[in-house]
Formats: sequence, structure tokens, C-alpha cells
Amino acid sequence: MIKAVIRVIGRRLLAIVPVFAVVTILVFGALRILPVDPAQMSLPPSATIQQVEDKREEMGLNRPIWEQYTIWFKRAVVGDLGVSSQYRMSTATIVLERLPATIELVMCSLVFAVFVGTVGGLLIFSANGTPFASVGMMVTSAVMALPDFLLALLFILLFGVLLPIFPVNGRLDPGLQVPVHTEFLLVDSLLTGDIKIFASALNHIALPVMALGLAFSPTIVRVLHSSLINTYQQSYIRQARLRGLSDREILFGQALKNAILPVVILVGTQFGGLFGGTLLVEMIFSFPGLGNLMVKAMQTADLSVIMAIALIYCATTLVFNSLADAAAYLLNPKLRNG
Repeated sequence: MIKAVIRVIGRRLLAIVPVFAVVTILVFGALRILPVDPAQMSLPPSATIQQVEDKREEMGLNRPIWEQYTIWFKRAVVGDLGVSSQYRMSTATIVLERLPATIELVMCSLVFAVFVGTVGGLLIFSANGTPFASVGMMVTSAVMALPDFLLALLFILLFGVLLPIFPVNGRLDPGLQVPVHTEFLLVDSLLTGDIKIFASALNHIALPVMALGLAFSPTIVRVLHSSLINTYQQSYIRQARLRGLSDREILFGQALKNAILPVVILVGTQFGGLFGGTLLVEMIFSFPGLGNLMVKAMQTADLSVIMAIALIYCATTLVFNSLADAAAYLLNPKLRNG
């Protein structure tokens, strides 16, 4: 079983290589046709025309676009993603500094969304045919209609202004510092054993997590609810009832493990969307992650940073789609036997 799963994951990951290569070509080409001169952007405003031309030659911008891409690709393979025109330093360094914050935000949001969506789906399914189920589906539809950035603004108004329970910017209270072990603030604060720092980090990430997680959880509720309804129409559920199993035993022992498969696939395929949703949410909460960096890079036409972050978003989506396929293979006997 383990070997088969590893083989499936390997095949899926290999399949994304040509797709990722095509995406790099498309993104690179799109950025190069913009009316922005990367050479001029990488130099101080006082640079002379000759200095700009020399920089263009150094960066290979006076060559055909396919040669420019080849140069960029060769450098990117060894980790050289260029120099940020805004920060005047290595793009790879800047991106890697911001990446852990976004990963931490997305993973916490995913856990929150899966928990809320699973509990909500089970509660609504258990209450089928009652007013509670109708109200629950209505609330789910209402939340689904609200984008994550609007939820972020509503949470700031509610929990940051009217009821100032949570902080609305940054990752940590001013004056607090935590030794760096893993670059993940929640993990590092736990490793230090300082509950005050952990509580501060948790309070700061709470509203962004709620905004991203609640935007995704209604979809999980609906998929799980529909999957449970279809599962309960299967013959083995009727046989379980004939054997005298209780509703709880049927739900958690028989139905849920089969009904959860579409949710697993959904989480994997939509993870990229959740990752991309950090773009505006991080900006709204001044959260120092990739989304915030991307917005600032677009405002200043920092092409190397835009390229790097766009490729991270793309790679994340492709990898998690592949992992979702592997999870479906692991959880669905029909796929393994087919």
C-alpha cells in the first residue's frame, strides 16, 4: 500500500513539471510585455541613460525574449531569482523571509475551515428535515456569498473596533521578540515556552484565519452534506441498520469514512485558492507574508518579486492537486483496484 501511494505521488509530481514549465513561460512573457523597464527600476532615480543602458545589457534585456527567459531559467534553477528593484536585495532572500508567515496563516486557516466545515456538515446532516437544517443551509449560503476580504473588513469592524478583542495588524505585540527556530511564529513561541508570546501570536493571527477559513468552510459543509446524503443511499448502510447498529455507529463507523473522500479532494484542489486568498487578507491586516509583499511589488512594478511569488502560488496549487489525487487513491478502494 505504502509503495503504491508513493508511486502515485511520484507520478503526479512528475506530471506537474511540464505544466509548471509552461506557466513560467507564460508569466515571464506577460511580465516582459508590460510597459516597465526592469533595468531602470533596479537603479536609483538619479541613474543616467547610459547607466540604464548598461544595466539593460547586464540583465540581458536587449536580447530576444526567449533568450531572456533562458537566462532567467538557468539562474532560477540554482536559486537566483534576481534582485528586487524595491528592496535592492536578493529576491529569493526576501521571498523566503515572508514565506513562513503565509504558510502558517494558510495552514491555520485550512485547519479552521476543515473543522468548521466538517462539524457544520455533520450537524446539518444530522438535523435533516428540521428547521435547524434549513437555517444552517441558509447561513452557509450567506457566508459563501461573502468573499474573504469582505469578511476580513467585517471582522476588523466587529472584533477590532466595536468589540476590541483581537489586534488587527502585524504578527506580534510591539516589544515582544521570539528566538527563531523554525521561522513559524506559533511554533517558535511554543518552543520557547513563553505563553505570553504564544498568546500574542495567536491573537494576531486569529482574525486573518477566521476570514480565510470562513470563506472556505461553507463549501466543505455543502460537499460533506451532499456526500453523506449519497452515502446513506448505499446498500451497506441499509445492511448496517438491519444489523442493529445505532445511528452514531453508522455515521462515524460506516458512512463518514466514505463520505469524506470528496472533502479531501476538495481541500487539495482548493488549497491553491486559499493560498491565493492571502493576497488581500494579508494587506488588510498588515500581515507580513507573501500576499502583502505581492501587493507592494505590484504597486512598485517589482517584476522579479512578482515573478517569484506568482510561481510559488502556481507550484503550491499544482503540488496540492497532486497530493489530493494521491489521497483519493489511498482512500478509495475502487481506484486502487481499478
